[in-house]
Amino acid sequence: MASTERHEQEMRQKASRALRGGVKDPIEMLRLQCLSRGASGIKGLGRAFRIMDDDSNKKLDMSEFKKGISDYGLVLEDGEVIALFRTFDKDNSGTICFNEFLGSVRPPMNKGRRELVLRAFNKLDKTGDGVITVDDLKGVYDVTKHPKYISGEWSEEQVFLKFLASYDTPNQSDGLVTKEEFMNYYSGVSASIDNDAYFDLMMRTSWRL
Repeated sequence: MASTERHEQEMRQKASRALRGGVKDPIEMLRLQCLSRGASGIKGLGRAFRIMDDDSNKKLDMSEFKKGISDYGLVLEDGEVIALFRTFDKDNSGTICFNEFLGSVRPPMNKGRRELVLRAFNKLDKTGDGVITVDDLKGVYDVTKHPKYISGEWSEEQVFLKFLASYDTPNQSDGLVTKEEFMNYYSGVSASIDNDAYFDLMMRTSWRL
């Protein structure tokens, strides 16, 4: 149901090659460093910055921004971090909007792809509260074909939690997937698939859309 291992590998390799080729644009550099971590890279960056936003005002100042970059382990020179921050601080207020920043770093998807991802999310979000939980997955995700459920190694709930964890940042799973996280994840998957028809087929087959 998540991206295949082949997609993950292709995405990491493609991003790594682009980085080695030399990237001047600070936004593209940050995007590629995230994608080199796989499909959850963009979502992991979002989580790192959300942790930095102590007052929950959805804005980041320069010190918060630098700390978020550092804590997520991204390699950028001080000058590159400052240039990146100034790119988004268009009104010179000393702060940047978190959502606008993340939206710009996220690999772009065309309208057709975005609509497919949203359809998949809405199908999973049975309660309509904007968050996918274990309860949402019941009756939508069939665990009976999962090898570890068949063997008796995992319970139904363990299979569900493992499924949700595939959309989370490694070692930071909270068992919840928001619409933003779902979109961030599939923007990474989308970046590894050049053909629209193949992306369409993958989404429709995976989610029975």
